[in-house]
Amino acid sequence: MRSRLPLTLIALALVSWLLIDAGTVWARAGGGGSRGSRSYSAPARPPPVAPANPATPSRGIAQPTQQPAPQRPGFFGSLMGGIAGFALGGLLGSLLFGGGFGGGFGGGIGLLEILLVVVGVFLLMRMIRGRQSAPEPAYAGAGASAYGASDPGGSGGGAVAVAVPPEAADRDRGIGHIQQVDRGFEPDAFAGWARTAFTDVQAAISRRDMSAIADRLTPQEYARLQAQCDRLRGARQTNRVEQIRIDRAEVTEAWQESGQDWVTVYFAVSLVDYTVDDASGGVVDGSRTRQDIEEYWTFTRPVGANPWRLSAIQTA
Repeated sequence: MRSRLPLTLIALALVSWLLIDAGTVWARAGGGGSRGSRSYSAPARPPPVAPANPATPSRGIAQPTQQPAPQRPGFFGSLMGGIAGFALGGLLGSLLFGGGFGGGFGGGIGLLEILLVVVGVFLLMRMIRGRQSAPEPAYAGAGASAYGASDPGGSGGGAVAVAVPPEAADRDRGIGHIQQVDRGFEPDAFAGWARTAFTDVQAAISRRDMSAIADRLTPQEYARLQAQCDRLRGARQTNRVEQIRIDRAEVTEAWQESGQDWVTVYFAVSLVDYTVDDASGGVVDGSRTRQDIEEYWTFTRPVGANPWRLSAIQTA
């Protein structure tokens, strides 16, 4: 038992290293930061976009959006989860109590057991990350106008109001509170300003220097993003974010707490994101092909007409 304790500690250290490495960010501005009391809550999703040429509905009646059926884990995913748990449990049992998997080819830990724990941890990480990235359902009852707007050209037959989603009501209430102190605050104009902040932050990451935009970051967010730049510089790598096309930028949350204004902006962006080795110029992470991403950026400031600063980035 005593001779197996160091091997057990080595196995646990390997697991910890894999968990930490899985969260390492080398690409564009990485996720993290603070959203005040909402830091551990998922940001509110925006309402679905109405189609460009929707079929003409009955006048004055909003058409509900069909919600996708929840996806159930497939047989392969469940099987891989079971194999991963069996492999990890079997190895730890072998280390602690002896036996298991043939006693490690003669009583000690064997190559097979080491390989099984690595594969087991990898499969568990994929299963956990897959569950965390499951999409949230669309708002129930959201039609051509997610905020209950009636048919502007309607004549005859009153429009049927659409129930306002709780998230939209919370957003509108927060905007009203902010506007009580800052009458000039306007959500669409703020979203336009946030577009510029998005591209400027990505450019600073590529330069590996956040000092030029320090006045648009909270001290904590500046330190976090500059640390990402320092890691890139230390690895002699440069992140490239190119061909940025922001398809949608919209305020989805607004609130006040502890003397601070908070606003979260949803981004739907198409871009090219990759990291190159400074010496060879070869791509070491990401791809030169275009990809679509969704992110939530949260900004804060002291209550009133004060400058806004980025405080958090979250990936949808």
